[in-house]
Amino acid sequence: MSGSKPRVLFLVTEDWYFCSHRLGLARALAAAGCEVGVACRVTGHGAAIGREGFRLFPIKMSRSSINPFHLTASVARIARVYGAFRPDIVHHVALKPALLGGLAARIAGIGKIINAVAGLGYVFSSSSLRARLLRPAMRGCLRLLLDGAEVRVIVQNPEDGAALSGPGMVAASRLRLIPGAGVDLTRFRPAPEPLGPPRATLVARMIVEKGIHELVEAARGLAARGIDVRITLAGESDAENPSAIPQRTLRQWSEAGIVEVLGHVEDIPALWAESHMAVLPSYYAEGVPLSLIEAAACARPMIAADGPGLRDIVRHGETGLLVPPRDASALADAIALLAADPELRRRMGAQARRLAVEKFGSDAIIAQTLEVYGEILGDAWPKA
Repeated sequence: MSGSKPRVLFLVTEDWYFCSHRLGLARALAAAGCEVGVACRVTGHGAAIGREGFRLFPIKMSRSSINPFHLTASVARIARVYGAFRPDIVHHVALKPALLGGLAARIAGIGKIINAVAGLGYVFSSSSLRARLLRPAMRGCLRLLLDGAEVRVIVQNPEDGAALSGPGMVAASRLRLIPGAGVDLTRFRPAPEPLGPPRATLVARMIVEKGIHELVEAARGLAARGIDVRITLAGESDAENPSAIPQRTLRQWSEAGIVEVLGHVEDIPALWAESHMAVLPSYYAEGVPLSLIEAAACARPMIAADGPGLRDIVRHGETGLLVPPRDASALADAIALLAADPELRRRMGAQARRLAVEKFGSDAIIAQTLEVYGEILGDAWPKA
């Protein structure tokens, strides 16, 4: 043990992602008696992390680069942070931090690791040549770095667990299924539907695999059928992702009146209060999308592509509607169905809220995650 308090270090690509997905867990760790550090790229949330009393390590790490020199430099930077903070356990959030952080942990002599895999992402979901070429190397790295006696891998849906526990991969005994990052059920709560035409809102990064093009095509089809429904896109284009939708394309859609493009939205509960339904036709190899968990907590019915992670929160006919991936026509039909039936929206929204409370509340998710910490740290885990 490096001191009187166990030291926990989070490795995350972006400061905003840490704040939106792991801040509650970090607060719980600090309350339990741990010293918390955060290593990430700092853009606009560094001060917020510092105000929490966490030790912040700004680190340059690209989510998209596969240049060997860039990757080697990233591993070296991470290893230096590990050496400076001397964590008793590191928590890697997402696949690339797990791989780069896993190499850095070996260099720094750190064996206690939690790898939180929030979906298998671009390499396993994209049909691009680049992604297909990367898959064999990625699988080899996963076999090498995700398994170990003091390593645990947290997945968010059963399909990812099955993919990672295949022959020669992670031992099933080291996998833990925890469905998402959790939602603050007091901040995200039901609100009455707004007046006006039905509004279907997508909250996501603006990348192709989130089904953005299919949603825009669906919006065109709905307009051609004379169905009065607003389609809203909330989120920024992701320059770090090879399949990012260019800003000029988003601007063209907005100027043509096909969809409403909001960009980044800070107050997501207010956005759901102004919406009638959530939509996410993603084929991105999701974990369990936080945007849909938050919409469910706000009692909004959901429409999503039928795929891993998505079907964990969107239960067809109960909390929303599932449609075939990449099927703009089926997506338009589902939006039209909910747009025309306020009672169906109310019933599905109530079921969605109930599911969020039962399965996805942050208190329950954090408690499950802290159990994993206790497994690894053993006697070093702070006693209540």
